Amino acid sequence: MEPRACTTESTRAHGEATTSSTAGNLTMPTVRESPSKKAIRLAKSLPRAVVALVIGMSFLLPLYIALVTSLDTRADVFQFPPHLTLDWQWSVYTRAWHMFRWAMYLGNTVLIAVVTIAIALITSILAAYALSFIEFRGREFVFTLILLVMMIPSEAHLIPNFVFLAFIHLLDTYAAQILPYGVSVFGIFLLRQFFLSLPKDYFEAARIEGCGHLQFLWSIALPMCRPILFTISLYIFIGSWNSLMWPLMVTQSHHVQPVEVALARFLNNNSVDWRRLSAASIFTTVPVIALFLFLQGYIIRGIARGEGIQG
Repeated sequence: MEPRACTTESTRAHGEATTSSTAGNLTMPTVRESPSKKAIRLAKSLPRAVVALVIGMSFLLPLYIALVTSLDTRADVFQFPPHLTLDWQWSVYTRAWHMFRWAMYLGNTVLIAVVTIAIALITSILAAYALSFIEFRGREFVFTLILLVMMIPSEAHLIPNFVFLAFIHLLDTYAAQILPYGVSVFGIFLLRQFFLSLPKDYFEAARIEGCGHLQFLWSIALPMCRPILFTISLYIFIGSWNSLMWPLMVTQSHHVQPVEVALARFLNNNSVDWRRLSAASIFTTVPVIALFLFLQGYIIRGIARGEGIQG
């Protein structure tokens, strides 16, 4: 009787498994939205879409005007009402490009931005990790001091930084344009908030398995915050690319100056030629726009700070 009972139980279990498997393969009927509800939903979202479109167009309008001006004929530049159609005069770009060593200035800017990003990411990651996972006396006070730095205007740092760099003989070098921006308070804040949102079980399990702080940081924490790292990198890149006041103060040699300094000097030399000025502005702005469009998905996920702990 016992073998039969085992057979019966196994048959019953097999039947339940087959039934659950069959039920799992059944497709639920899709509920279609009625046309009236769909119309109401679209009507509610229409005002937000219109507002977003107007805001987006307001940001794109100055760039479009610069593009139109750079491609206008000489007679259309000062026409009123403004001439808003493209004339495709690409020769202006060729003349503006050959007037300055733009390739050298763009290379300098990329070099300064990339090295600044690397140093700032390293310092931000280590500082945020220490303020999140390492217990020490005065940790919250140190974080408060770091936040207070964000409240100090950047102009207040110019003179002290200049005096210090002059004291250590680093003026007119790449290092003078990199070192003052080698720490990102924004990056420390964003990474710390993300590290604090991680479950403590991750850290405790890693410690039980024998992982040290650096191994846990490299193998577990950093892969989760990859979108945030892209966000911080783009933030630093845009700031470095648009930097003008500080490079003007600490550099004199053209071979170490970034593109914004070259653009300012180009403005002084061609203050009456609006077509060349607009052309130079366009081909010094396009790299930043292209990078933003390429990384916009990572930026959104990085600000949300939620992708790393999903799944």
